[in-house]
Amino acid sequence: MRITFDEAVSVMARACLRMGFSAERAEACARLFAETSRDGVYTHGFERFPRMAHYVAQGWVRPAAEPALEAAFGAWERWDGRLGPGNLNALRATDRAVELARASGIGCVALRNTNHWMRGGSYGLRAADAGCAFIGWTNTTPNLPAWGSRDAVLGNNPFVACVPRDDGEPARGCVLLDMAMSQYSFGKLEAYRMRGEELPVDGGFDSEGRATRDASAILAAKRALPIGFWKGSGLSLVLDLLGTILSGGDSVGGIGKREAEYGLSQVFVAFDLARLPDGAVRGAVEEMAGRSGLAGFLSRAKDGGDAG
Repeated sequence: MRITFDEAVSVMARACLRMGFSAERAEACARLFAETSRDGVYTHGFERFPRMAHYVAQGWVRPAAEPALEAAFGAWERWDGRLGPGNLNALRATDRAVELARASGIGCVALRNTNHWMRGGSYGLRAADAGCAFIGWTNTTPNLPAWGSRDAVLGNNPFVACVPRDDGEPARGCVLLDMAMSQYSFGKLEAYRMRGEELPVDGGFDSEGRATRDASAILAAKRALPIGFWKGSGLSLVLDLLGTILSGGDSVGGIGKREAEYGLSQVFVAFDLARLPDGAVRGAVEEMAGRSGLAGFLSRAKDGGDAG
């Protein structure tokens, strides 16, 4: 079944209104979900929406809660997400990081007590639309073992980096990296399980500690494989540590003590590329694209193709 983008937004916005969202916030939340599925990231679009509705019903996501500033340290600010909808909190944090970057060249918003941000790439694209480079990350519930361990004590802590093709250009001409610290995100594992398909490469371990391509076995054991083996395990730990320190929020360990994944810590950093000499951004992107064989991809992206 195929539906139009506007119809998808309308249906989810009406559902958000019934959950207690204001009309404006319902529209914004629904649009973020619809854009994610439109761009092909189905695991964090429509498929994730029922889970958010369940979290609202449980009181883990508060539709009317908006983030509040707690402290400012120059171009770095701490905000409390107040358990508001994760994608709306993340959008506000990104916009604020861009505002700080406009004033100081760089802006950092560290957000505690928030929720799943859905597709992290949405915020890289948002910053790129404003002519800013962007990096950001979030912690999660424990779902990744430290290398050599049987127990899940780390998070798969998704990380995003985005560079616009040129300052002031639309985000469709950007270079975007959006990835988890696990070989496959848990949304991707759930998609493979739903389709009954085997993973292309080993994605984790089963309950006996054996490497496997069986998504169901990995999800049951909660033992996903870190990217780069021990390197991904180390990167996960450092991202969690930085996110916890910068935001003043909970670490993966603290989140794991709850009955579900909520109350997360996230970081959003924007760089105002308009401060650089004319042509510096485009020159660097074009040179690297030409050297790595991405020139054709960037051309298609600028014309409205894939942005990821």
